[in-house]
Amino acid sequence: MDFKYTEEQEAMRAVARKFAEKEIAPVAGQYDEKDEFPTEIIRKLHEVGLLTIGVPEEYGGPGLDPITQALIAEEISFGDGGTGTTVVASNLLAANPVFVGGNDDQKRRFYSVLNEGKLAAFCLTEPGAGSDAVSMSTTARREGDYYILNGTKQFISNGGVADIFTVFATTDRSLRHKGIIAFMVDAHTPGVIIGKKENKLGIRTSDTRQIIFEDVKVPVANRLGEEGEGWTICMKSLDISRPYIAAMAVGIAQAAYEAAVKYAKERIAFGKPIATFQAIQFMLADMAMGIEASRLFVHKACFLREQGLPFTQMASFAKAFAGDTAMKVTLDAVQILGGYGYVKEYPVEKFMRDAKIMQIYEGTNQIQRVVIANNILR
Repeated sequence: MDFKYTEEQEAMRAVARKFAEKEIAPVAGQYDEKDEFPTEIIRKLHEVGLLTIGVPEEYGGPGLDPITQALIAEEISFGDGGTGTTVVASNLLAANPVFVGGNDDQKRRFYSVLNEGKLAAFCLTEPGAGSDAVSMSTTARREGDYYILNGTKQFISNGGVADIFTVFATTDRSLRHKGIIAFMVDAHTPGVIIGKKENKLGIRTSDTRQIIFEDVKVPVANRLGEEGEGWTICMKSLDISRPYIAAMAVGIAQAAYEAAVKYAKERIAFGKPIATFQAIQFMLADMAMGIEASRLFVHKACFLREQGLPFTQMASFAKAFAGDTAMKVTLDAVQILGGYGYVKEYPVEKFMRDAKIMQIYEGTNQIQRVVIANNILR
């Protein structure tokens, strides 16, 4: 066992942390307040090579190993959870169905879009199908060399800023998971309608939309895998991306923890820094333990995947534990700052709002416990 980062991993982590501290964190609150997508930050991320962290080397990307990808996702989210969501949703979620089920031509076409600095979006959730994704109602009907897509997707990260989608639909709802099919879809195809932007509690720098498909013609050449393989592609894609959602949660928690430590050392009460009080010390100790345990879950899941070993359960461990930890750590950070933690002059209230989604998207933490229990009892 070796818990040391390689020189490359440490170098990439340092680059990402420096970028987060210098380029993201100082303006994250302004973008959050305006509910504005940080186009300039995304452009700069591409310039420094942090926007294409999921692109394999053979397709023009950096070819980073899973742990390096997780470190970068953590550090970007340290700067802002919404920006972290943009990067992870594009490179390590939307790209996964292509990575899992795509052929060489499809991978070249898809990854070339990302290499240009453009974004992708993963279209699975629907207004009536969230955790029960197999009940999706978006349909795909084949007509010659095309499929005709009709339906609505909900809560799509990068929905309004992506140039390419990975979309899941069904050829026959009565077939349940056996009828599900996956596609690459150009976001500018006639019939693709970009719906309203969601006014969210947190990760407000992430563009979240409803996407509507009205008689959208998708070439058969854009189908990922065969008919009926979409559900397997979807589940494998989510397994791969869950550790990176957990890494984002770690980054948000780390930012809140560091802010709380700094404040506790500076805030004077009863004639001395509040960091000298055992009640505060115990809160900080619990925060540090939870963050480190979450990070280790993330890295073990990434390690197992890289070794070609089963990692589904560990990915769910990481996602559920890190998401819960981020929520607790950010709540405690607000508590340590007291009244100042409740006002927008300080960043911890934003960390708290950003952390909540970590327990919800990419499979709620209740669904993660279902996955874990199924693995235990199988």
